[in-house]
Amino acid sequence: MNTNTDYHRELDTPGRAEQVARVRAKIDALGVDYIYYQYISITGRVMGKAAPSRHWETQSRKGVQTWMGGVTNVLPDFQGNLIGFDANAMECIALPDPDTFVQLPWDKRVARVFCTLFYGLEDPNHPGEYYEYDTRGNLKRFDRDFREAHNGLHVRVGMEPEMLWLKPKDGEVRPFEGITEPLAYHIGQFESARTIWMQVSDYARAMGLDMIQGDCEDAPGQIELNYQFDDMLATCDRMTTYRQICAEVARQHGLIACFMSKPYMGYAANGCHHNCSIWLGGEREVQQIVPGELPGMEENWMYSVGGTNEFEGTDGGWLPSELGHWVLGGAIKHIDALTAIGASTVNSYRRFNDFGLWAPIGANWGLQNRSCTIRISSPDRMEFRAVDSMVNPHLFCGALLKAMDDGIRNKIDPGKPEDRNVTEVWQSGGDVKLIPLNLRDALDALKQDEVVRSAMPGRLYEVYDEYKQDEWTRFLREVTNWDVERYLHCLP
Repeated sequence: MNTNTDYHRELDTPGRAEQVARVRAKIDALGVDYIYYQYISITGRVMGKAAPSRHWETQSRKGVQTWMGGVTNVLPDFQGNLIGFDANAMECIALPDPDTFVQLPWDKRVARVFCTLFYGLEDPNHPGEYYEYDTRGNLKRFDRDFREAHNGLHVRVGMEPEMLWLKPKDGEVRPFEGITEPLAYHIGQFESARTIWMQVSDYARAMGLDMIQGDCEDAPGQIELNYQFDDMLATCDRMTTYRQICAEVARQHGLIACFMSKPYMGYAANGCHHNCSIWLGGEREVQQIVPGELPGMEENWMYSVGGTNEFEGTDGGWLPSELGHWVLGGAIKHIDALTAIGASTVNSYRRFNDFGLWAPIGANWGLQNRSCTIRISSPDRMEFRAVDSMVNPHLFCGALLKAMDDGIRNKIDPGKPEDRNVTEVWQSGGDVKLIPLNLRDALDALKQDEVVRSAMPGRLYEVYDEYKQDEWTRFLREVTNWDVERYLHCLP
């Protein structure tokens, strides 16, 4: 058997054997009986298998086998054919990353660990190679490549995941209603949801999320809870963990944790702004945010601290550094294709078309200008706003890294910041460039953008496009209440 493979090199990573032993010590000390071996689908869904913890050593060495098509959520297209893979596709290997092992606070007999995917060792074409459909595994490598190419520069990102807490509503056409009124920053409304957000926050801290603030936003049941920013991979993993926590809390209370971008027109949508900065140096340090022994590997509580923020200008103003301008230039150049990944569903574009409700439409950047897709929200970072809470964060951050890399390598000028309200300019007939305002146009832009597509190696782009084109086709084939209400009595 060939042992010169990506899979074998991962097994031989310095320090891995020590981490595997530390996980065993945690399993025994915490009384963990089962482990979820998790990976991320191309749409950001959590997939995987569970296994008894007594098999940890074997599975940390061999991984667990899982069907190749799990990355497409094992779903058929509108014609009934499995998307991306047929039923005879082979198995791939989900190899656990020991540093991500952590106990589930709602059932302490269970823990989870994220996995990196590899082709099976028996695969006739790619034995033991990295599985290019693994968006989390791709981000790990893209981040490493970015650091090597730019002398240790790395991106830190903070996310703002908005979502709705919904409950059943009897006797109404609309089946759900928010647990709070649409009153942004209203402490009374936030207090009415205290049982929910405190439980989420407690679970989050127990799994390594350093929670920093939260509030009610201005849609029914809309609550935003924020955790500390960090390196890209760690932040994306925590975003996935946050969603799982919310889903569990919802199950316990008979609610729905809704991350859909736009459940209601006329109210603000569920955005997920990505606040990015470029750093040099710093250290990974454990943040002791829970008392006593940590219920998992210490790496879950590690955050990057210190170093120099190379995005921030040195003159004390709001304009970024020269490097920051190049990063902006790359993001602006590829903004349409990035939107296809950040706003990944048909419903995502309801957010942009409900004008004036906090969502961006301008394919430009500005200083504290929320009508722009990229906002300098503080002198030390940029905020990419054409992202919603349905995003696959690993896939989007990988694409954003590629755009930033292009900006730095080619010293791309982003132009001057936009100081007009883009929505008002566009509605009055003025000249302003817009991001795509529907999924089909965004997918067309992605098709033309080689740099962003390089974040989707092998056949990943083709499978993602197949998945999303099917979604668009399903949308066009569906008769909705809007059709009936508008056209039922249109003639004579």
